[in-house]
Amino acid sequence: MNGKFKQCAACLLGLMAVVTMVTVSGCDKKSAAATASPVVQKRAEPLLIQHQLGTTTITDVPQRVAVMDMNEADFLDQLNVPFAGMPKDFIPHFLDKYQQNHADIADLGGIVQPNMERIHTLKPDLILMTPIQKDHYQELTQIAPTLYYEINFNNSEHGHLATIKNHLLTLGKIFNREDLARSKVAELDAEVNKVRAITKERPEKALVVLYNNGAFSNYGVDSRYGFIFSDLGVKPASNDASTSLHGQPISSEFIKRADPDILYIIDRTSVMQHQPVITAAQVTNPLLRATKAWKNNRVVFVDADAWYTTGASPTSMYLLMQDVMKGYQ
Repeated sequence: MNGKFKQCAACLLGLMAVVTMVTVSGCDKKSAAATASPVVQKRAEPLLIQHQLGTTTITDVPQRVAVMDMNEADFLDQLNVPFAGMPKDFIPHFLDKYQQNHADIADLGGIVQPNMERIHTLKPDLILMTPIQKDHYQELTQIAPTLYYEINFNNSEHGHLATIKNHLLTLGKIFNREDLARSKVAELDAEVNKVRAITKERPEKALVVLYNNGAFSNYGVDSRYGFIFSDLGVKPASNDASTSLHGQPISSEFIKRADPDILYIIDRTSVMQHQPVITAAQVTNPLLRATKAWKNNRVVFVDADAWYTTGASPTSMYLLMQDVMKGYQ
């Protein structure tokens, strides 16, 4: 009787062990399924995108995207496309959620000097870059297909908004978000038309200047902010030429001579030093106070993140256009 009991107990323990193994095995399979990589979506035909630096071939819908510039981060954010890594040295306030509580998004170094080792480690299947990272293009293409965003940061007089809209549509095609991309383009067009309707009827002339550690630079019609005049219809207070990324150095005397009705001031120092945008009291002097803009309280300290950190993405365009309209209020 005792022997039979021991034999039954041994059988029962063996059965329990088998059940446990099956259960654990089932759990492991579920766990593996939960952590498995997303299913690769193959395209019916490869997508070939030509740009100034070459041709980018995309065979799948990208799952692990590395963005090298905050403009690109904003494009993907607008299209509800997640990305795996980004530089985190100058994240604009409207993308702050990607710095806060987003440890899952890898820090890829700096916008100007990306960390190549981290990009290699990330193993992206698509890299999005702009002219700021142009010198790294060949090296980036050795890691993954790399798409170059052909935006002109030196002279935006011709086709700036058209380039932004075309890039939206291109990304929409890459990520199967074409309807959403077309919707975003339509929204952007509507906002541009609203601004142009105001500037067309108004005689005021404006000056766009950059403030950097106590010094001013002017941005004219063929400069980084040339689209303000060409695409948005703002009338320039000065026709001085400048295609430099940081504008043409000027003095307060220059601003006084131009005597703008509206003065837009971009505070580069606030971006580079991560501090609040300057106020009128911090830059005022007798020459500036003598301008029509200062006398009539038409000096606009613009959103520096939208104008300087980005300036070529959907959200930055909306914020920038809001600033432009403030000058006419």
